[in-house]
Amino acid sequence: MTKPILYITRKVPDQIVKKITSNFDVRMWEYEDQPVPRNVLLQEVRNADGILCLISEQIDKEILDQAKRLKIISNMAVGYDNIDVLAAREKGIVVTNTPDVLTETTADLTFALLMATARRLVEASDYIRNDQWTNWSPYLLAGSDIHRKTIGIVGMGRIGHAVAKRAKGFDMSILYHNRNRNRNAEVELQAEYTDFESLLRNADFVVSLVPHTLETDQLFNKEAFAKMKSSAIFINASRGKVVDEDALLHALHTKEIKAAGLDVFSTEPIRRDHSLVKLDNVVCLPHIGSASVETRTRMLQLCIENLEGYFFGKGPKTPV
Repeated sequence: MTKPILYITRKVPDQIVKKITSNFDVRMWEYEDQPVPRNVLLQEVRNADGILCLISEQIDKEILDQAKRLKIISNMAVGYDNIDVLAAREKGIVVTNTPDVLTETTADLTFALLMATARRLVEASDYIRNDQWTNWSPYLLAGSDIHRKTIGIVGMGRIGHAVAKRAKGFDMSILYHNRNRNRNAEVELQAEYTDFESLLRNADFVVSLVPHTLETDQLFNKEAFAKMKSSAIFINASRGKVVDEDALLHALHTKEIKAAGLDVFSTEPIRRDHSLVKLDNVVCLPHIGSASVETRTRMLQLCIENLEGYFFGKGPKTPV
């Protein structure tokens, strides 16, 4: 029996590949630190029965039109805005993602980013690296307290709920806004549901954990930042395109808000000359929300389980 052809768009550990070669004819882009070139992806997809891809690969209509044999796209991410899901559905191609396995790890990073931004940790580390520390003074690199403040979580899904649990440990008051009420968070964590504008006006920390959709595109715009406290800190660990970056830059320059911590950007990767990187009151990270060895390995394993379930089992575990 001919094995299904699986194309993997980024180099993964050899031990993972060895486990699946008995079931799949594996072809793989051989570089871990750079995405597959589009012309290569266009060529490879023509013969692939399955694709294992990352969020960095745009699987759009042009790619799908070349995919004459493709049956399943296994996306190594929770979000799937890199895939034209409607076009895939029209062609009968299954799309899967990796929910749940990265919830706690991403919540860890989100709260760590909040803490680093509030307490100016990156700035303080650079202060020593640049040999600027010559004496102690009362307000040297003084940041903002986190405990007993109010956190406003926009997007109270699995990750939002996990971030709220961490906030509870700091005696924070929890506001949230979501398409649907999260009754579990309200009962378990005393989280208070509120409208978007009220959250912006009252939160000391505004945390974005929403997916990028037509409704959330540039949700955090000039009007949104203008409603926030001048002492507010904005954290984005969701998708870059939910933020109008020009509006954020203006809000930071004019001190409409105090600071921002960003793990995602409208166009990635960014370079050191990016306007937001140049600001001392912004902490920028290279989209590492789920980047622990354990979690990334579990995500990859779930991708493979989805592929094996589709071709050899009762179906994929986590279809979109």
